[in-house]
Amino acid sequence: MKTANQSLTRRALIAAACTLAFSASAWASDAYPNKVISLVVPTAAGGGNDAMARVLAKRMSEILGQQIVVENKAGGNGAIASEYVARAKPDGYTILFGYIATHAMNPALQKLRYDPVASFSPIGMVCNSPTLMVANPKLAISSVPDLIKASKADPNGLNYASAGSGTAPHFAAELFKLSTGTQIMHVPYKGSAPAMTDTMAGQTQIMFPSLFTAYPFVQTGKLKPLAVAGPRRSELMPDVPTLAELGIQGVDVSQWYAMFAPARTPVDIVTQLNQALNQTLQDKTVAKNLELHGAIVEWSTPEQLGTLVSTELKRWQGVVARAGLTPD
Repeated sequence: MKTANQSLTRRALIAAACTLAFSASAWASDAYPNKVISLVVPTAAGGGNDAMARVLAKRMSEILGQQIVVENKAGGNGAIASEYVARAKPDGYTILFGYIATHAMNPALQKLRYDPVASFSPIGMVCNSPTLMVANPKLAISSVPDLIKASKADPNGLNYASAGSGTAPHFAAELFKLSTGTQIMHVPYKGSAPAMTDTMAGQTQIMFPSLFTAYPFVQTGKLKPLAVAGPRRSELMPDVPTLAELGIQGVDVSQWYAMFAPARTPVDIVTQLNQALNQTLQDKTVAKNLELHGAIVEWSTPEQLGTLVSTELKRWQGVVARAGLTPD
């Protein structure tokens, strides 16, 4: 026969067990991620950044067990998307597919409404890609020396497209002009996709996109590769020389890509995103997809990415000062 005390104890234990079960259930429902994650891309749909982000989003969605939706916010040379993410709630549900322009070049060129270091919690590196100097295939120029000669003969005869002021194609072209003494007019666009479209159509003649962005169009003959703006030739195009091999120094622009969360995002969420990203990059199918387009996969810790951003920002601030670059 149960005593009153035993009955009370039993009821207390049952109540405690129910409380623990409810708490565990509540924690599970709140566990990250429990809703759709937005991966904000700072360029228009259809460009290299967009394509890369979609490949990563698909695999990361599978790993995290929650859908990641790509959201394109082009404009301001990446500043619109970057500012949007910087001001977002730091809960891991709005993250940025950033790159060298959003976190080094554009902030080095002009004052923005976000800080590339203080406004973000780095998640991890994705990859880097050399810059490729390309021309419209109908242009009667087959080499960089030919282009330099033509430009000097007619200083107003050539123009180049960029993804916008403060982007890698802009910086690479301006460094090329500085090193060669050429005059090539800058035509900025809102992202690489429209810039590439007009270069292929002949509205502009020259561009310095990433190899990842340009390679599919080089393969189909819609763009003519002239040189690699990097330290070594690409294995995908071993016959295309580097600018340094042609005697043009100082035009070494490796374009890197990475993911960022808003500043003050909880460390455990950043860690979870970093692990999912690194697992994605180690997936053979994903890695092959990126590498076949000229990207070099490179994963990292959040701390390593933070160090890279600080280093790159200082580097491009120095380039802006030496070259006297200003926003167009």
